[in-house]
Amino acid sequence: MLKILLPVDGSDHSSQAVADFIHLLDWYKEKPELHLLSVQHPLDGNVSLFINQADIKQYHQEGGLENLQNVRNLLDQAGIAYQYHITVGDPAEMIVRFAVEKHYDQIVMGPRGKGGIKGLLLGSVTNKVMKSSTIPVLLVR
Repeated sequence: MLKILLPVDGSDHSSQAVADFIHLLDWYKEKPELHLLSVQHPLDGNVSLFINQADIKQYHQEGGLENLQNVRNLLDQAGIAYQYHITVGDPAEMIVRFAVEKHYDQIVMGPRGKGGIKGLLLGSVTNKVMKSSTIPVLLVR
């Protein structure tokens, strides 16, 4: 079965990309296994000196769940099964690393995310993923 990774950052752009991708699922011979990924930015500075690891993990978990909520609602309403994952680090780096380590067949993402500037053809995260991924990347507009 085809395993597809859908990175999600909580932006309207990423929600729209998933909504559009739902309509493309008929392209696949059999329903692919969908996995959502939210990459949380690490906390700056020496925060871990003042806040315990459990609280930091909880903070990232809550942020990730918040970023995934709209997309989870879309998939739930469409009756499409999925799994979700939350990780911490540089978004582009973590998307590619996660996809390789977990043996995904394809990465599906929108051309822009939270940092989407209208004049740019591609967002910086999308651009970095496309340049560094050995796994096929499908851009959904």
